[in-house]
Amino acid sequence: MKTTQTLTAAAIAAALSLPFAGAALADTPAIDKTDTVMLAANTMDDAGDAASDTWITTKVKSTLLAEDATPGMDIEVETKDGVVSLSGTVATEAEKEAAIAKAKGIKGVRDVAADGLKTAE
Repeated sequence: MKTTQTLTAAAIAAALSLPFAGAALADTPAIDKTDTVMLAANTMDDAGDAASDTWITTKVKSTLLAEDATPGMDIEVETKDGVVSLSGTVATEAEKEAAIAKAKGIKGVRDVAADGLKTAE
């Protein structure tokens, strides 16, 4: 079961990172116009923020999937400006607390909102 969860986490991480693969190739030294360079710099800053949130979401989700103490497939993860939102239903309060703790332990997470994460108990 652990192998399946690890493979699923790896597949999710790879799929979520594909849209940002082009950002690594965006360095173009042959641009002449300052306006174009400034526009590109602003776009890359915005893309960097989105990439950070996407990275955090991927890392939290893969961590929840890899851990036996948390039912990663039952927890939805969203990130906005470093704030992770967890939602879904878990079996126990202990699973909910474990999910929150794991999310808080990820680098770049500013806060965790778990109002949408309910327990079946």
